[in-house]
Amino acid sequence: MNRAFLIILIAGFAAALPVRAQDNPISTEAQQSWTRTIGNAVAAAEKMPEENYSFKPAPESQSFGDLVAHTAGSALGVCSSVTGGSNPIKVTGTSSKADLVAAMNAAKAECEKAYGSLTDANTTDMIEGRRGKRSRIGTLYGNTIHIEHEYAQMAVHMRLKGLVPPSSERR
Repeated sequence: MNRAFLIILIAGFAAALPVRAQDNPISTEAQQSWTRTIGNAVAAAEKMPEENYSFKPAPESQSFGDLVAHTAGSALGVCSSVTGGSNPIKVTGTSSKADLVAAMNAAKAECEKAYGSLTDANTTDMIEGRRGKRSRIGTLYGNTIHIEHEYAQMAVHMRLKGLVPPSSERR
């Protein structure tokens, strides 16, 4: 095969890659938002020292470990409803840091399947979840928003312990 032809062929395929993302701009945006959100939450769970997992900013607040357990369980539950998967992970705020980080990563993996199955064509498909029937995009955006909220609480816990939250590190 002619080397020039091969270079043109490869360049043509490379140029077509951004077009693929434009085929599904709504679902691509949802996937990008999720990737950023879960990345911050998992990084926070990894960064917080285990001895601070029981920390509560106020007696009536959730501990950092409670937040991580709730985040993992909630994300896994929502994404399992989209994928048809199971929700086998049971952790609590008193579980070890290793178990909680593993739960976060399991939720992330299940959610990557759920968000990966999202296309602009199926965004309005109705799926059954814990809150009844909702559109696929509504279910997944609701999940992203909820995990953003949980991450914000984790960030407060981290700041009060003198740690920089992952989303602020990159600045």
